[in-house]
Amino acid sequence: MRIAMLGTRGIPAAYSGFETAVEHLAERFSARGHEVTVYCRPHMTERRETHAGARLVHLPTIRNKHLDTLAHSLVSTAHMATRARPDVAIYFIAGNAPVVPLARLAGIPAVLQIDGLDSERAKWSGPAKAYLRMAERIAPAAATIAVTDSAAVAESYERRYGRRIPWIAYGAEVADPGDAGWCRRLGVEPGRFILFVGRLVPENNAHLLVEAHRLLGTDWPLVVVGDAPYAEDYIAGLKASADPGVIFPGYVFGDGYAELVRACGVMCAPTEVGGTHPVIVEGMAAGAAMIVSDLGPNLEVVGDAAASFPLSGGAPALAEALGALIADPARRMQLGERAAARAAERFSWDACADSYLRLCEIATGAASAQPE
Repeated sequence: MRIAMLGTRGIPAAYSGFETAVEHLAERFSARGHEVTVYCRPHMTERRETHAGARLVHLPTIRNKHLDTLAHSLVSTAHMATRARPDVAIYFIAGNAPVVPLARLAGIPAVLQIDGLDSERAKWSGPAKAYLRMAERIAPAAATIAVTDSAAVAESYERRYGRRIPWIAYGAEVADPGDAGWCRRLGVEPGRFILFVGRLVPENNAHLLVEAHRLLGTDWPLVVVGDAPYAEDYIAGLKASADPGVIFPGYVFGDGYAELVRACGVMCAPTEVGGTHPVIVEGMAAGAAMIVSDLGPNLEVVGDAAASFPLSGGAPALAEALGALIADPARRMQLGERAAARAAERFSWDACADSYLRLCEIATGAASAQPE
């Protein structure tokens, strides 16, 4: 099969979980003998001709918070329809739903991956949220098949829009790089620091963790890994409110990311929106002792393999949960062991890739069965 992957910033992954998923899926699709094309935004990815077994196509976009994704998906769809001509397209992000029918009009069946309910994210203005709610509503009809990444999101989607969509869990893979030098670079001691990884946008609640760290008054540093375009004011406020024990290294990928996840004493994911966060399943796969917010998809992912705190309790509740885990090394070890075992059992990129390939086969079969 010839498979095109559109809607993200592209690969090599250098931004978020969507790009991580595309990279892992592209690698496995290619290894199974499929021809893969990934569409990339040149201002967000390292310019290469190939990566992870996929051919990369770099096309221009409008560098604007509200138009970047949609504009690039439109340009990519036009290129795909007129030049690449794949057997099937996989789009990511619900906001691309209005573009997806253009692929189908060109005779290309389309799978649309919906990761959480994007319309709930605090970063969007009122008009943007209204657009995203419209896109979420039409997604199942726009695509040949719409899919999400967790049962909790599928249930939320059904409650809100009255449509049930299938779900496929993401995978988890964090190889042990040994000492990649990042703990020394940041001046932190392995096993004695708190780690946050994610886009620095309000709904990921890095500010909540920074405040909890201040309230806790621990001598464990907090390492906040991540960044975000179009969020300069939020990031500036985050750094201004941080105590001296908070370290902001920006984005860290590859071996550096793997070292920090494996070396942290506690990893925290205080998110309030989204589906299955790849950073959570990756932390579990690395055997990290984790604290997550009580968001439904988070609790679905971790089961009894992580501590949690109530989002309604804010920074004080998070500080209390952090303090309890820092003070209990036996509990941290137990959670890390449970997390690694749960990730190995439930979250596999190979299984994820096989499931997406089955959807692609169903989508191409459905398209060929339609009357002319």
